[in-house]
Amino acid sequence: MSNIIVTAGVDVGSLGTKTVIFADGKIIGSSIIPTGLDSTENGLKGLEIALQSVGLERQDLKFIVATGYGRILAPYANKTITEITCHARGAYFIHPQTRTIIDMGGQDCKAIRLDEDGNVTDFAMNDKCAAGTGRFLEVMDNVFKVKLEELGPLALQATKVLSVSSTCTVFAESETVSLLARGEKPENIIIGIHYAIANRINGMFARVGIESDLFFSGGVAKNLGMRKALEDVLNVKIVEPEQDPQLVGAIGAAVIAYDLYQRSEKNNDRDSSNHQKSA
Repeated sequence: MSNIIVTAGVDVGSLGTKTVIFADGKIIGSSIIPTGLDSTENGLKGLEIALQSVGLERQDLKFIVATGYGRILAPYANKTITEITCHARGAYFIHPQTRTIIDMGGQDCKAIRLDEDGNVTDFAMNDKCAAGTGRFLEVMDNVFKVKLEELGPLALQATKVLSVSSTCTVFAESETVSLLARGEKPENIIIGIHYAIANRINGMFARVGIESDLFFSGGVAKNLGMRKALEDVLNVKIVEPEQDPQLVGAIGAAVIAYDLYQRSEKNNDRDSSNHQKSA
């Protein structure tokens, strides 16, 4: 690997830490672990796991970019970059036709617009309330006594959509309990919850606009019930990427790290050449 440029992107989110190892234009390794209480320690742990998966060590890396909530506590990184920029770069790398992104994580949701070159032109963020985030679904899976990954498949079994009107997580939980108490089928309530989230996200896109192709990133993008609700409400087909949507931010960080290293090497070569000429 000595002649190959290897970089890493570490996305330290509120719930999960995602790491991607990138070498000469390709994703060669990755890891996803819980962030836990110590984001610095787990950022390093995720990096080591991803490196071990491809038989590399940290000294093999030319450049590391950290992103996400925990990026400010990443002394191992050469540079820190916002998750909006990294998710944009990651989605554009995976699918260059991407013009709009929904990034739904554990604690916030972002609507991001891109231009034809993958640059961010506008964005809106919901980070004041759990509604419209993975946390909202976590609260609901406790109500239904099911695992988080079971909510999507259950939503697809619905025979009708029961409206859950509350946008506040606490009131929505109470509303859900009342619907269950009157004998409504769980799957019909669950799909209603997904549509409630989709309608909240639709309000965000009313501010930034929406354009195909639409890319859905973040851990919640694995939820097929959420994808269906968003496609119905937004009336736009969502891209189906080959890569894990939870890794998009880390992919973008690793790609940016690759570009930054190449740029620094070119600048060093130019400075060296100018020095030789002046000498």
